[in-house]
Amino acid sequence: MFRSTAVRFSAPGNLKIFSDAKSAKFLAAAAKAASLPSFENNPPEIGRANVGKSTLLNAVLGRNGLVHTSKQAGCTRTLNFYGVGPQPHKLVLVDAPGYGGRGRPEWGAVFNHYTKHRKKLKRIYILINSSHGVKEVDWVMLETLNRLCEESMQTERPITLQAILTKADTISTSSKGIPQLQQEIFEAAPLCLPAVVTSVSKKMELGVGETRRSILEACGLGRVDSKVIHS
Repeated sequence: MFRSTAVRFSAPGNLKIFSDAKSAKFLAAAAKAASLPSFENNPPEIGRANVGKSTLLNAVLGRNGLVHTSKQAGCTRTLNFYGVGPQPHKLVLVDAPGYGGRGRPEWGAVFNHYTKHRKKLKRIYILINSSHGVKEVDWVMLETLNRLCEESMQTERPITLQAILTKADTISTSSKGIPQLQQEIFEAAPLCLPAVVTSVSKKMELGVGETRRSILEACGLGRVDSKVIHS
């Protein structure tokens, strides 16, 4: 079964939250569950996991260099919290350590605690490198996050999950790579929202605006219209 999806995010008035890039700022870092921060106005939070996080996060925030980037995996070692928009911040983006071969048990522990107990967490984005495809470790994480979202639906803090395909510029526009990736993600995590396809390379910028609108929708600051076709 193949799933084809058309998605339109709408948050025209609230996109200005991202337009004031100078207001975006680093708020806090947490290496342990006990050090998770609290914020005065209790804004909604969005979490991100894995490949290309920092580069995309800088693009979404509109601030090159705000989030430290590195060519070497494993650069992010704590949960890092970033406020979006003028103070008091309307929402907070959380950059999480990566998983897989370069991940560490203690990073997984604080991430698991955060996703299971953070009351203001609205959506988790899992980033997958388009050129690498859905690896076994991605599949396991997708299944884990799908169960988390399913369990959260029975509580007062429902969490949604969405994939972001990074480095789309490395995939030929004539190839079947992106649809295949979308189908694999759906098979591993049926509750995962349709993937946002992105690229933030010098030769192509794609999906940054759509990612922003998706974040706003997750935080109740916009809406999403989607049509899913199974065949």
